[in-house]
Order: sequence, then structure tokens, then C-alpha cells
Amino acid sequence: MTSEPTLCLRPVRRDDLDGLQRLAAGASPGIGSLRNDAAWLAQRIEHSLQAFATDDDEVSGEERYLFVLHDEATDRLVGCSGITARAGYGSRFYSYRNEFVVASSAGLGITQRTHTLHLCHDLTGTTLLTSFYIEPEWAEGAAPQLLSRGRLLFIRQFSQRFSDRIVAEHPGWLDAQRNSPFWDAVGRRFFAMDYPQAEALAGGRSKAFIAELMPTSPVYVPLLPEAAQRAIGQLHPEGELPFAILQDEGFDAETYIDLFDGGPITEGRLHALGSVRAARARTPRAEPVPVIACHGRREGFEARVLWGTAPATWGEGGLITPLERDEA
Repeated sequence: MTSEPTLCLRPVRRDDLDGLQRLAAGASPGIGSLRNDAAWLAQRIEHSLQAFATDDDEVSGEERYLFVLHDEATDRLVGCSGITARAGYGSRFYSYRNEFVVASSAGLGITQRTHTLHLCHDLTGTTLLTSFYIEPEWAEGAAPQLLSRGRLLFIRQFSQRFSDRIVAEHPGWLDAQRNSPFWDAVGRRFFAMDYPQAEALAGGRSKAFIAELMPTSPVYVPLLPEAAQRAIGQLHPEGELPFAILQDEGFDAETYIDLFDGGPITEGRLHALGSVRAARARTPRAEPVPVIACHGRREGFEARVLWGTAPATWGEGGLITPLERDEA
């Protein structure tokens, strides 16, 4: 893996709107949380500007941060990623929790272990990683690592603004017609709409409206069609890159799935994540191996992949973590 000296991860700015819309146009509908809608993106930028500008003693949990990956050599945005400070702020953040119910009959000598899904809001108040998208030509090498892991350093640097529990939703399996077998078997029974309509309605909200129409009783997985059962916890191929990066960080994907498409939800504790455990204070000395480095500012935050010394304009403070970790 090589360093990318021209790439900078930084907060989105108002003048990034055109570039951000170009990224949104390249993202597949229903896969990420970006919309190819200039007005919506402009509002998303304003929310992010406000989040970065909010002082530590004024944070509420509703802050939504958006980062862009800027190639300084071409003055072009090549990716974006985000953080929602508290999932379900002002409401509840719903998901399905995987559980297994064990029943037995002593008379028959039979024990049954049944997979069930329980509607829950266990993840309310966690910090949510969102909006990961990178242009396909940048999907190899250090760029996606910087895009995903750089925001973990931001959370670590300003941990008082976030939860210690970090989660991320990942897109579930869709068929060739981009329909969700899981949604068709479960959600559509209670919502008179197809999967794309449901995703558009959610629009990154807390999904609290689900509680108004979905039953709270467990869903018994063996009663679902086989296609829906196979889709539970299955990842859409276009979501493999950010999923793999977070798994390498130590995120777990066994407990929760998305309400709509059954995709996996990864979760981890901040201080147990690989990049955070390996992080240390940045010093002026040259680094012998590539590192992901950030400086100590909240507004005007920057993260880069460095091999050598940091740019002179960076000032003091900040963290570094190895780009490649030796797990031995």
C-alpha cells in the first residue's frame, strides 16, 4: 500500500457543492446515504458547517459532520464520508437484533433453536458512520483507508462530542432489478410501498416512523421465504470496501441488521478499534513508515497519509496511526 501525498481529508465547504453532487451522481441509489439533489446536498453542507463550528460545551448530539477527500493535484473531490454524532437524536434509532429462541420437549427428546429478529432501538445514541463513497479509480491503495479511518481519528481527537460506541449501516443484498428480498418479505407487508420508496422516505432519519406500522413481536426467520432468509446480514457487493475496512478495525457485524434491506450493521467500541489503539500524539519528526495523520484543529480539520514529515502549515497537536498495522 502506497501513500497518497496529494490527498487531504477535510470538512466539506460551501464551494464543494458541485463536486459533492458529482459524487452523489456516481453513487448507486439505495446503496449509500447521498442524494443526487442539489438542495438536499446544500442543506447537508450547512449542517456540517454548523457541526464543526459548534463549541464543545454547546454540542447537543444532533451534529452531522461531512468530510470530503480532496485531490489537491487536480483540485477535485474524489470521495466523502460522514459522522452523525448521536444516532436517532431526538427520537429512536431502530434496527433488528439477531436472537435465537431455544425450545425443547423432554417427552419427545427434541430441542429446537430458532433464529428470530427483534425490533429494537439498542443503537439509539451511538455515533453513526455515514456517507462513505469513493470514486472507483481511487478504490485501491491508501485513499479509502484515509477516507474511512481519518474520521475515526477525528472522533478520537474530539471524543467528548461522540459516543464511545460506534456503528455503521451497510447496504443489504438487492436482486438484479434492485429489489430487496428482505424488504419484500417483511417491511412491504406493513408499508404499501416498494424498497426504493421506503429508502427515500427514511432519508437518513431516525426511522422512528417504523414503530408506528411495524409489529413489535419477533420475526421468526424460518417462516420467511428462502430468498429473504439468505439476504439477512448479506452485504451488497458495492458495500464491500467500507465494510472490509471497518472489519479490519475490529467492528463486529453479528448482532444487528438494517430494518429495510437486512444489511449488516457493524459496531465497535472506540478505544478498541485498531486505528485508535495504535494512535499516538503527532510530533515534528519524520515517520519511517506511512501513517494516517491529523492535526489538532476541529474547524479546518485535515487528515493525510504521510511518509516523512508533516506539512509546515499544520502547526502543533494531532494524532498519527500506522497506515498498515502489524497484527502479529
